[in-house]
Amino acid sequence: MADLTLATRPHVAIPDLPTCVRSGRTLLALDLGTTTGWALHGIDGLITSGTVSFRPGRFDGGGMRYLRFTNWLGELDRLSGPIASIWFEEVRRHAATDAAHVYGGLMATLTAWAELRGVPYEGVPVGTIKRHATGKGNADKAAMIAAALARGFSPADDNEADAIAILFWALETKGGLR
Repeated sequence: MADLTLATRPHVAIPDLPTCVRSGRTLLALDLGTTTGWALHGIDGLITSGTVSFRPGRFDGGGMRYLRFTNWLGELDRLSGPIASIWFEEVRRHAATDAAHVYGGLMATLTAWAELRGVPYEGVPVGTIKRHATGKGNADKAAMIAAALARGFSPADDNEADAIAILFWALETKGGLR
């Protein structure tokens, strides 16, 4: 289902964060799309990341990708959770109509899933994520991957790199509070 690309020890991945930030909560960061990038900060402080594809199959109905996304979130919550909070990349403009529709459907599914379980969620603007990770608000995909590599991760693609950047933004700014 989801490809795990790297698990790190908490003192290696986030050496400058206090222990209270590193443990006790499961935090999820998502880069929503047909290929969704994800990064998870587990209760034990370990950070894992990967990608998962919600590409519809040949005989799938229009809503199957969203049902699979819902099931994937439930599985993640059951195996790694309970998920305490979720951050996702907040995209305001898409180049293609289909991408906008997929993003909107995934975001609606995510927010409904979180509301039903009382899990707080927040969208983080693209420029904020890029600026935090690279120092440049309009960084390209290669720069985002390089930023993840610099933190000791080995992202499969830019989706996973973006999710890692979102997670570190949430951890290092306490969800934008500092």
